[in-house]
Amino acid sequence: MNNSLRLGPLLAKPVLANHKTLKKFTASALALPGIFMAVSCLADDETEFQYSHYQETKRNLYGQAANNSNPIEVDSLNGAAKFNLNDRTRFGFNFTQDTWGGATPISTAPFSVGLNHVAITNHIAAGASPYIQALGGAHIDLNTGKVVKAFGDPNPDTGIQPYIKDTQLVQTIASASPETRKQGDFKLSYDWDESQLDIGGGISLERDYTSRYGNIGGRWDVNQKLTSLNYGLSYTNSDTNALMNHDSQSYIFSDYYQGTGQMKSISTAAGTEQRLQSNRQDFAGNLGFSQILNKDAVFQTNLGFSQSSGYLANPYKVVETFFIDRGAIHPPGYCDFNLCDTPPNVVAAVGYAYLEKRPDVRNQWTVSSRYVQYIKPLDAALHFEYSFSSDDWGIKAHTFSSDWVQPLGGGWSVTPKVRYYSQDAASFYTPYLFVNQVDAGEKANSLKLPANYSSDQRLSAFGTLSGGISVSKQFAKGITFETGFEYYTHAGSLKLGGGGEGDYANYRYYVANASLKLNMSAIASAAKAVSSMAEGSIPDMAEDRSQNEIDVLDPHRYHRSSGHQHGAPIPAGVMFGHMLHKPGEFMLGYRYMYSTEAGNMLHGTNTIPDSTIVSQACGAVRSANCYLTPNNMNMHMHMLDLMYAPTDWLNLMLMPQFVDMNMGMRGLAGAPTPTSLLENHIEHHIQAGHSTGGVGDTGLYSLFKLYSGQGQHINLTLGATAPTGDVGIKLLRNHQADSGYIHYGMQLGSGTWDFKPSLTYTGQLDDWSWGAQISGTKRLQSMNSSGFAFGDIFQSTAWGSYSLFDWLSASVRGVYTSQGAVRNQFNGLSDQLGPMDFPRNYGGRYWDLGLGINASVIGGSLAGNKLSFEWLQPISTDVNGYQLDRNGALSATWGYAF
Repeated sequence: MNNSLRLGPLLAKPVLANHKTLKKFTASALALPGIFMAVSCLADDETEFQYSHYQETKRNLYGQAANNSNPIEVDSLNGAAKFNLNDRTRFGFNFTQDTWGGATPISTAPFSVGLNHVAITNHIAAGASPYIQALGGAHIDLNTGKVVKAFGDPNPDTGIQPYIKDTQLVQTIASASPETRKQGDFKLSYDWDESQLDIGGGISLERDYTSRYGNIGGRWDVNQKLTSLNYGLSYTNSDTNALMNHDSQSYIFSDYYQGTGQMKSISTAAGTEQRLQSNRQDFAGNLGFSQILNKDAVFQTNLGFSQSSGYLANPYKVVETFFIDRGAIHPPGYCDFNLCDTPPNVVAAVGYAYLEKRPDVRNQWTVSSRYVQYIKPLDAALHFEYSFSSDDWGIKAHTFSSDWVQPLGGGWSVTPKVRYYSQDAASFYTPYLFVNQVDAGEKANSLKLPANYSSDQRLSAFGTLSGGISVSKQFAKGITFETGFEYYTHAGSLKLGGGGEGDYANYRYYVANASLKLNMSAIASAAKAVSSMAEGSIPDMAEDRSQNEIDVLDPHRYHRSSGHQHGAPIPAGVMFGHMLHKPGEFMLGYRYMYSTEAGNMLHGTNTIPDSTIVSQACGAVRSANCYLTPNNMNMHMHMLDLMYAPTDWLNLMLMPQFVDMNMGMRGLAGAPTPTSLLENHIEHHIQAGHSTGGVGDTGLYSLFKLYSGQGQHINLTLGATAPTGDVGIKLLRNHQADSGYIHYGMQLGSGTWDFKPSLTYTGQLDDWSWGAQISGTKRLQSMNSSGFAFGDIFQSTAWGSYSLFDWLSASVRGVYTSQGAVRNQFNGLSDQLGPMDFPRNYGGRYWDLGLGINASVIGGSLAGNKLSFEWLQPISTDVNGYQLDRNGALSATWGYAF
């Protein structure tokens, strides 16, 4: 027997070390999507959905008036599918969406500089202010070259202020508003008898960063397929378009950025904005070797090289720079009545914050090895990996990881794992800089800066130790569920050999994930076997079978009908339209919804000018006038549909969802002159726009069959949504002042438990089908944790559908929706600058026309997969208060029942 066929216990086990999100957060800070590619696809047709959450702990600011914002957290959603086009050609695609926000370090400085101190306005603490320019400067001991700080009382005889060394560093923390990255990629593979070729590509999109990439790779088998050679090449082209934050106007960009033209001043309706616009390119290649040592062991090794060129820095990281001025006068306040002075060896240093600068070329080599050993007595597998990388920036990194895959029986397996990572610092890494000014009073001169400099902690010397566990359950019918958790400690003291960064940079973080995988090849094989056995006995048993059983056993009848195994085709925008009829059946589905608003502002059904919005849309809570209004708003929602039929009259559904939104703003013509603070906030709203994203509310539903017969069905749905979506999202702090909550419509959920009943009727005759539904949303709480509640919703809809072919049908639908205004209001600060900030300007009455198509795969291994699309076009809109007009909505669904 060929040994490659006897390695199931080794290679069929899931390995969390290959987890995409885990790789992302533990990889190099400069890793790009697409720079490396997998060299093989799984042979089976598979669909996978995965959710991950990354969370950091707060930094230690050592008692300085700390920024109280939550640290960085990331929600990631991934969907993937792989399927065979024929016996030699396979196609796979992935979609990943990450949304992150929170507080992160932007610079480092000595503790005495006080860059995290509280801003005091009119003797009131306005909150943590992430100063990055040391307005008070620092003091330097020329004998030691160290920062010193005043300590104790002046000498009564000399009036000299005593100073001691300030050895404590602290990071400056700044908050970031939520931001979403979307990445899509594909891979096409072709197999020969002893080789394989893969071609792939993709794109990654962020508000300020875009990457496009392509790759090619493959495999060559020799030695009776006991030995394989793998190769891969990739190219990535990326553009940076970063808006410099308003609190970052004290950034000094240095002559380098001004001279290269990367820093651009762009005039907009809101004023002049500074943007860093640049490009980088990445080339990468890898060559691998794998050897089956025996039926229980495999060894793999890989050599990789990458070259990056162009802009390789981070546009949001700065380096605190202190220019020593021997003639400078100390800032007042160090000594009472200025009766004291510093020792002769202590001089003042004026502080500035310079945007970091990294080399414009980076070459990196990586070598890695992996050993897999099957432990037959325990029916387990041990995986061990080691990798080493080195680059011309001076970073040398080691990674050790190991996990133990232990099956427990009944489809269960558990995988504990451990991982250790260590790296040296980049040659140009420095927590902060000193520049010695020769002439007293000389202006800070960036020409005296070193060629490259960065205080980014990811380029420092540190180590990371983690431990975790994953649990997997393989169900019947090709379903696998896996969940995992891994906890990391990041510390300079963990660096291999010691000498890492100070403890001021220490923090911890964790990654939690859950995935659901559907092996459609396994499901199709099982269904085919059952169908083959059943078809031979249909003539003898047909009279004793129910109509549903005959539909399942006779695939030709199924195809001649509307193309929907469990009833008439349902438009993509309708939920709870059909049920599973046989006990033990499952359905896995994915639902995508997109809605867009743009164009005119409405009051009721009428288009209104800016003057009316200014004078009437905002009330008099904080201001009697509006200053800006939404220009456009887009919402994307991804929902997973999980349905199970415990009986023939009851279905249970779980519907988690992931949401992201973005809004553009514009200033209103005729708006009054705002205060200086409001003017700054208005400018920020217009230039930066707003985006949010993350986990939305989670639906829990029960569907009851009320009637089924003669091609007609009636079912009742009773359910609720749990308030898992965040309703406390706040705007980025700017100009050292809080803006408070982001708009009501940009929050991720309702924040309340919501009751959601519906009643659905469907009918079918030959190629025609039809249906109607009434549904509603009742908020079960008067307000959520942020102080408000969305209005209740009532909706009615009716549709008709016609089968154009055995596999394709088209539908027309009418929809009426009524929603109440927001009740109550935020229980904290929120900038009320436009209609979107006022509760009364939400909800309304809407009439829409839906046009859809429904398609079913009726042959091959993908038979039973269904796709539906529907565009919902607004016909009439009657809004509460003052709102942006609607453009339309798209719904797309995929479903597979088994």
